[in-house]
Amino acid sequence: MTASVLTRPLRNLINVHYVRLLRTQATAMLQKENYEYDLVVIGGGSGGLACAKQAVQLGAKVAVLDFVKPSPRGTKWGLGGTCVNVGCIPKKLMHQASLLGEAIHDAQPYGWKLAEPASVHHDWATLTESVQNHIKSVNWVTRVDLRDQKVEYVNGLGYFKDDHTVVAVMKNQTERELRAKYVVVAVGGRPRYPDIPGAAEHAITSDDIFSLPHAPGKTLLVGAGYIGLECAGFLKGLGYDVTVMVRSILLRGFDQQMATLVGDSMVEKGIKFHHHTRPLAVEKQTDGRLLVRYETDGAAAAEDVFDTVLFAIGRQAETGTLKLANAGIVTADGGKSDKLDVNELDQTNVPHVYAVGDVLYRKPELTPVAIHAGRIIARRLFGGSEERMDYKDVATTVFTPLEYGCVGLSEEDAEATHGKDGIEVYHAYYKPTEFFVPQRSVRYCYLKAVALRDGDQRVLGLHFLGPAAGEVIQGFAAALKCGLTMKVLRNTVGIHPTVAEEFTRLAITKSSGLDPTPATCCS
Repeated sequence: MTASVLTRPLRNLINVHYVRLLRTQATAMLQKENYEYDLVVIGGGSGGLACAKQAVQLGAKVAVLDFVKPSPRGTKWGLGGTCVNVGCIPKKLMHQASLLGEAIHDAQPYGWKLAEPASVHHDWATLTESVQNHIKSVNWVTRVDLRDQKVEYVNGLGYFKDDHTVVAVMKNQTERELRAKYVVVAVGGRPRYPDIPGAAEHAITSDDIFSLPHAPGKTLLVGAGYIGLECAGFLKGLGYDVTVMVRSILLRGFDQQMATLVGDSMVEKGIKFHHHTRPLAVEKQTDGRLLVRYETDGAAAAEDVFDTVLFAIGRQAETGTLKLANAGIVTADGGKSDKLDVNELDQTNVPHVYAVGDVLYRKPELTPVAIHAGRIIARRLFGGSEERMDYKDVATTVFTPLEYGCVGLSEEDAEATHGKDGIEVYHAYYKPTEFFVPQRSVRYCYLKAVALRDGDQRVLGLHFLGPAAGEVIQGFAAALKCGLTMKVLRNTVGIHPTVAEEFTRLAITKSSGLDPTPATCCS
């Protein structure tokens, strides 16, 4: 009898017995090798949990350690890591709140009658309560899921006693040793504060903004990476006075033409930027507001007063408490970095100690990357797989008011790799149909494809600035991974009228010097 004709209950029964057999065999092997667990995962974020659950499904005995140290402002959260608690999920919810505010104003020319449009305002307390309620529900579901899947959850701060022994420091400061055949480090990172007076005492980071107990008011964002710009965007959309302080460039690591357009589109929204500027000190005044002293290149020191100061100047890996030396693990860049370098199998320099997620050196710091890598490690260790994580051509989106999605190489990186004469850049401005009636600005709605110049012109990178950028770029990311060419892209019929179809309409190259602005939407 083939598997295709087995009834579902019978297939399920066979699967259950198979997993039980695997676990029995694994337990016997562990006892023989003097290990308590097949796998111990340090860190209960997306990557660590995905690895742990996949390993258990393949018959392994697994424990996950997770402990959240409060931020300097005292903010703490439950199981699930950065993404669930202080990252992707609350960020996207607040971004959506901001977009809804814009949609309310757009609704009027579409015929929706608001009793008193001028009275429409946002309530910060309602938003944060809704966001935190959702996060707490996810924390609960995550714990229940671990219990149901027989993953042991240890609410303790882990460190290495030796290369096979992890110690969990519990809330009451007692310690518990867990001996494992394999260890996965998935501790992620936390926001950095600058070494200036008053920063850690008076300012906040992205660890705090999503549960801030009071409206942020006039806010200074220090840092112009994706976290700083996303927070600036949704705060402005919610009605707050927002200033961004930029030390060097916007969106370091991203295509710089697109980064400039993102910044210009935010200025159009009313967000203020101080370029080439560094904070010097943060002082709390008697009225509770914050005086920020700062300096700008070529200008005298200046100061301004804000209700909230949020630092988004980068993140550091949470490896400082792991006592890596006890296991013989060295950090990247000859020990100078706080991150871990791994080989093509995601192994550290100690072969049975692996690492995933934001703790990795020069790898994409993205939740789906950590999840995918974690599952691959588990399948390779316990499922007989030979799969390896591919960190190239990972799509991402910056959720600024006008969203920026991209996959593959930036124009700068493509030129550095293949030479200026070896690439061709197709580009266009476009007009989203939904922007017409409310007469929203289309000035910065722009996209481009970076391709090889020869042959069918294999696409090296795709960049899109406009509404629903994440949804647009996700589908094209799969095509790029499959070897998308400009010939195929131009022969693809778009769905009209959508913004995603604009990629199929690209015809003008930068080298041609022709105007990439369309005359109409339908030709």
